[in-house]
Amino acid sequence: MKALLLSDIHSNAVALEAVLRHAGAFVAFDEVWVAGDTVGYGPNPNECIDILRTHSALVVAGNHDLAATGKLDIHAFNSYASAAIRWTREALSAASVEYLSGLETTVVSQEYTMVHGSPRDPVWEYLMEFEAAEANLDHFETSHCVVGHSHLPLVFSLEEGKEPVVSLPMTGEAIELVGRSFVNPGSVGQPRDGNNLASYAVLDTDSGDVMFHRVEYDIAETQSRMRDENLPQVLIDRLQMGR
Repeated sequence: MKALLLSDIHSNAVALEAVLRHAGAFVAFDEVWVAGDTVGYGPNPNECIDILRTHSALVVAGNHDLAATGKLDIHAFNSYASAAIRWTREALSAASVEYLSGLETTVVSQEYTMVHGSPRDPVWEYLMEFEAAEANLDHFETSHCVVGHSHLPLVFSLEEGKEPVVSLPMTGEAIELVGRSFVNPGSVGQPRDGNNLASYAVLDTDSGDVMFHRVEYDIAETQSRMRDENLPQVLIDRLQMGR
């Protein structure tokens, strides 16, 4: 089975549509898995939710999703994120609120656990260092874990008796998941690794490989939609910078 791994879409429907077109043209995928933060920052929260519902996506809640439905205090976010959350709360349809409110923070499919942050703190923890990855091994039972939150595509591989390995994948690169691992497909809607192309990955559960991809999308269109909604200029500018 092949799962399309997405994360941190952040209400960027233009990027999400570009990713799905790319994946549909070059990769045959069976399921769509989303590691949180479907909404927040961007201009099209309802459209992104509708697209995921069309694909019957397996989705977990991220911190922005929880804040958008009032489950997290808005004061836990910086001023720009808070402004976008306030706008998102007003923009969400009743159906979208119901959808987000029904998301769990942890889901398990086959040998894969999926969370937004980490297994021990699904909402807030960033998995960006080996120490954090190793400390999380006792907090989930499956072999592998799909995460998001950092907006950085990477793989942590931890095999008993061997040195841990971190992979910062290039587009089109396939990485074999060995031992116990953490996979972050990167961000669809707001990359932060200095590359402004939308990021996603495809997991082959039969072979145990995950392949990463970067996709061009119409950044200017998303920025225009954000300006139309008077979203913070800082959030608009960062899309072009990939930061």
